[in-house]
Formats: sequence, structure tokens, C-alpha cells
Amino acid sequence: MEARDLEVREAAGEASKWWWMWLLTGILWVVISLVILQFRTSSVSTVGIIIGIMFLFAGLQDFAMMFMAEGWRWLWAIFGVIFVIAGIVSLASPKNTVAAFADILGFLFLLVAIFWIIEAFATREVNPLWWMGLIAGILMVIIAFWTGSQLLVTKVYTLLVFAGIWAMLHGITDIIKAFQIKKVGKLTAG
Repeated sequence: MEARDLEVREAAGEASKWWWMWLLTGILWVVISLVILQFRTSSVSTVGIIIGIMFLFAGLQDFAMMFMAEGWRWLWAIFGVIFVIAGIVSLASPKNTVAAFADILGFLFLLVAIFWIIEAFATREVNPLWWMGLIAGILMVIIAFWTGSQLLVTKVYTLLVFAGIWAMLHGITDIIKAFQIKKVGKLTAG
């Protein structure tokens, strides 16, 4: 048991050296959210491109986590693939896919919500703020079902607003993770 504890401490110490990556990506997500929330529906192509980039970035971030995380790697891989595919589709034809993404927006938000809820429960033993991810996931479930019941025209506006909110929540949780990871590194060093 002691050897396993030592391995976990070493792994946590190594991961904590990269705490600033979560901080950087969190800040980037917040900036993206502020940019998205400034757009109007008249710039649909731009919004489609930004949303495609958001999905690609989320997918790449999940792939990075897949290599860094111990356990649950398959979950990071699945969501990484889903986000990368969504990003590629969005970038292939931004005008056409904004309407399509608006139409399936509720489903996409539900996928994000499920991921955040699973991640919250998976990290609750090592993350004292796991409940924040759980609350964000539950809020995303509510948003997913509400969005799914809207008309398409309303969904385009909703796509803008909630893509901005999603990016903002993602950024805030990444910033919190950064400081939690840094704290874990200090605890394992001591």
C-alpha cells in the first residue's frame, strides 16, 4: 500500500508542474467566451468558425488529459474524438453548420453536461471543489433540455449565448483546477 501511495504522490507532483497550463487554457476560454458574447447573428460564418475552433480546442485539451490522467483515459479519448469531429464539421461549412449545430445544440450541451458530471464524481476524492463541476454539469443538463425545446431561429441566438456561457464555465473550472493542481503539488512535496 505504501508503494502505491508513493507512486500517486510522485504522479501528483509531476502533474502539478503543469498547473500553469490549466490556468492558461482557463484564461483563453474566458477570452473566447467574451468574444463570442459580443457577436450578433449577422456574423454567422465567424460564429461557426469560432465554435469550430472551440470544439477543436476542447478536443485537444481532452486528448492531453487522456495522456496525463491515470484511469478514465477512455472517457477523455471518447470526448476528445467527439469534440474534434464537431470542430471539423463546423469549420468545413460554418454558415450551414451554425444552423445544424443550433438544431442539435441541446444534444451537444447534454454531452458536455454528462462529461462534467462524470468528471466531478471521478475526481471527488482528490478535488475538494468537485461539487462545482457537478453543479456546472447539472446546470448544463437544464440548459440542454431547455435549448432542445426552442425554435430554430431562437436556437441560433441561444447558440451564441450558451456557447459563450459554456466557454466561460469551462474557463472558470480550468482556472480553479489550475490552483487545485498547484495546491496538490505543494502538499505532495511536503
